[in-house]
Amino acid sequence: MKLKFLLLPSFFLVFKVAFAIQPPVISGLVSEGKSPIPYASVIVKGSTQGTVANGDGKFELKLTKSGTYTILFQALGYKPIERSVNVKEGDNLNLSIALEEDVFGIEQVVVTANRNEERRRDASLVVNMVNPRLLNITSSISMADGLRFQPGLRVENNCQNCGFQQVRINGLEGPYSQILIDSRPIFSSLAGVYGLEQIPVNMIERIEVTRGGGSAIFGSNAIAGVINIITKEPQGNSFALSYNNTLTGSSPDNNLTLNASVVDDNLGSGLMVYGSVRNRDHYDNNSDDYSEIPLLENTTIGLRGYHKLGSKAKLVATYHHISEFRRGGNKFNLEPQFSDIAEQTAHEIDGGGLSFDYFPTQALKLSVFTSLQNIDRKSYYGAGKNANAFGNTSNLSISGGTQIAYSMDKLLFSPAQLTGGFEYSYDDLHDVFVGYDRDIKQDASIAGLFLQNEWKGRYVNVLVGARADKHNLIDHIIFSPRVNLLIKPVEDFQIRTSYSSGYRAPQTFDEDLHIVAVDGGVGLIQVNPNLKEERSHSVSLSGEYIHDHGDHQVNFLAEAFYTKLDDVFVLEDIGTDANGNLIKERRNGSGAEVFGVNLEGKYAPSAKLFVTAGVTLQKNKYLEPVKWSDIDEAELLTEMPRSPKQYGFIALDYKPISKLGISLSGTYSGEMVVPHYAGYITADKLEKTPSFIDMGAKLSYDFKVSHGITIQLSGGVKNILNSYQNDFDLGKNRDAGYMYGPLLPRSVFFGIKFFN
Repeated sequence: MKLKFLLLPSFFLVFKVAFAIQPPVISGLVSEGKSPIPYASVIVKGSTQGTVANGDGKFELKLTKSGTYTILFQALGYKPIERSVNVKEGDNLNLSIALEEDVFGIEQVVVTANRNEERRRDASLVVNMVNPRLLNITSSISMADGLRFQPGLRVENNCQNCGFQQVRINGLEGPYSQILIDSRPIFSSLAGVYGLEQIPVNMIERIEVTRGGGSAIFGSNAIAGVINIITKEPQGNSFALSYNNTLTGSSPDNNLTLNASVVDDNLGSGLMVYGSVRNRDHYDNNSDDYSEIPLLENTTIGLRGYHKLGSKAKLVATYHHISEFRRGGNKFNLEPQFSDIAEQTAHEIDGGGLSFDYFPTQALKLSVFTSLQNIDRKSYYGAGKNANAFGNTSNLSISGGTQIAYSMDKLLFSPAQLTGGFEYSYDDLHDVFVGYDRDIKQDASIAGLFLQNEWKGRYVNVLVGARADKHNLIDHIIFSPRVNLLIKPVEDFQIRTSYSSGYRAPQTFDEDLHIVAVDGGVGLIQVNPNLKEERSHSVSLSGEYIHDHGDHQVNFLAEAFYTKLDDVFVLEDIGTDANGNLIKERRNGSGAEVFGVNLEGKYAPSAKLFVTAGVTLQKNKYLEPVKWSDIDEAELLTEMPRSPKQYGFIALDYKPISKLGISLSGTYSGEMVVPHYAGYITADKLEKTPSFIDMGAKLSYDFKVSHGITIQLSGGVKNILNSYQNDFDLGKNRDAGYMYGPLLPRSVFFGIKFFN
């Protein structure tokens, strides 16, 4: 009898296990034609459920319960597709999923158009992408290299000594653009001085670019557009190790990178780690013993990881550390204070963020986020063996907020998505140069509320939104509306138009934190105490043709833009201080206008060939001439300096066989006006520069070895035509800011890469 009672519970347990209701399972194969696609993502939309295909493209997704689900299948470089399935307990559904290559990225998901994930084709604002393929074609080492190959964008070097760079969007200088890291505004003024060259390409998953003020929902400084750096995401079990050497004259540039990624089978957790080490010697182009390209030592490490908290919540964490030393001038074997000219900086940068996404239902998403970046800079900007030209700068940038996105089947007349939220950013800057009597202390804080609704119809999308900011340096609330319209009259053609307003606060910008050597001394920038905010009004109109038929793909975009600036910020030479240093003051001008056309074409007749090219035709003018020099005889500025009326790019990738890659890339810059200060020349002068064509070529070949490892050998030439500035100032009295044209003279490079 005792034995019966002991066996009875065991019998019921076995019965329960044997006849328990099993959750539904979806399995299958993801492939392109007959070739499996390894490590493709399989995601349940509106939740955190998902899995990843194995190396043979096979997957198995276990759902939590019966119901109707939308399953998203995606892989890097392929068009994502969705499948709607209805399953019940005990079902085992087998699917065969065929993905097509997305050469242009038209179907890729972007986040910068309206702060939500959506296909680039469906975005109401034009979003361009710099993806890993373009970075590889153009042999890019840093973010600055890749940004040159986008319509409306131009990267320039503004200093022979330290290599201060900035990116212009639609002709407007760097401070008019908002640079984000993982959609967060922690790329501060101090980070902007050298940040374009500090971020290595192996840190970048993609760069999303929006042009014009239609992106003003991101807040202050998003007048010219937004550059959103999305860091590497863990998408599969992979690794890559590469080495690249670029030789400019006899000056080497060595770059070593490492990436590794791991995810679990059900995409519950994932981690990507990356690192790079770069060492570049200084380069003297005209044998005057003064550098045109600075010495550079950069070490970067970082990670991005996620963990899913059940089927409805996801936590993402990012971190990066950048340690950089750079120096330009002369007498590199001596300490900077013993040189005739030296610009030297040592940066320690730590940044990262946390975000939490919660999906209560498939239609509702709640996000909470915070991020920060801290920069410590020790610097020397001096001339004439000045022992008092050392400085220290600290900068802490913090951002945090929350966002809610709600999708509705119908609001008034069509389906809609409502997005709203709050964002707070704080920037604490302290810049001290005792020898120059300079002590800049600035606490800038912005509290912003944003709300927008996008109606999504079959033929028309309408987005209406606004952002209200309270900046502590402005005594009133700034209201920035935006209206975007997407019209889809036929499947292959889209029309977009937008209006928005924006502003720039009267604060310290990146160029203010850079001290340029000129006439044996230095030039400093100060802010007029009566400086008020600069306002903008922007409109754009574009038409885009997209033809996609298997391997044959064509994409053409024509975009007209116009931006009006009120109380525009201008720099005016107001003389010298007691130590003989040149002083420029930022003041309000009357206004300015920028208008033009961006044209972009992409063509892929087959999977073997890909061509993209773009050109920008633009014009800008100050409403009233601007005095830039304290010399009465100096010509007044009637247009923004360093802004050519024509510029463009081209990139071509050809694979005659799968293992061989042939790439050509180049940029064109037309004539422009550049201020040239006295020192080496006798008097301040506005120079008209020549045009430049900067072409490069690259060959690569892949060797398959055992255990799924591939070795890639590559080599090529940058700036084949050696189209480089030939009128640099010479010697210690030079104007180091008189620099224009391509970033490098003719250079040769080779590389080796190991990856799976």
